[in-house]
Amino acid sequence: MENNFNALRTFVDQKKNTIIGILAAIAIIIGGYFIYKSFFINPKNKTAADQMFQAQFMFDKDSFQLALNNPGMGGSGFLKIIENYGNTPTGNIAKYYAGISYLHLNDYDKAIKYLEDYSPAGEITPTMTYVALGDAYSEKKNDDKALSYYQKAVKNAENDLTGPYALKKLGLFQEKLGKYADAAKSYKAIMDNYGKTNDANNIEPYYERALLKSAKK
Repeated sequence: MENNFNALRTFVDQKKNTIIGILAAIAIIIGGYFIYKSFFINPKNKTAADQMFQAQFMFDKDSFQLALNNPGMGGSGFLKIIENYGNTPTGNIAKYYAGISYLHLNDYDKAIKYLEDYSPAGEITPTMTYVALGDAYSEKKNDDKALSYYQKAVKNAENDLTGPYALKKLGLFQEKLGKYADAAKSYKAIMDNYGKTNDANNIEPYYERALLKSAKK
């Protein structure tokens, strides 16, 4: 044991300058990151948030084309926010808004582009993003991709809001594919896991329909 310790100490002594250099480089990188974040990213993010307010207002009014391009009142549309501030948290959120806007405008390729470029976080947006991607791929008749995103949405659902929503979306799509037994399982999961939600109270007819269709196959 003592020999191993001595060998380690000898190695450290011989490589001392290299180790110090590596530690100094790491310190510089970490320090540089915090400087970059404090003096560059944070101010840009505040500016982006101020400029995106009007676009969010238009989005809430279902004025998706205006929200994307020209919300008025001195604000910037989501596309301009992404172009100018795409590396900020607000720029990232703008990608989600842009994707959902294009989904409502039936431009599914652009919806997929922005939603797949968006980095979701938290308990709500990951599931909502994957459901939206499932919807977009479903409209493009890419059933395999759509199914995989609906399944991913279910796996990422962690609460009484997104859980039943994602399971119902998955169940409806499974019915569309003729996978009635799978759809019944999805609906049953809502009743079993989210029994106190409104979705659970209204899901039994879907479950019984899927069971009936499954029995007839």
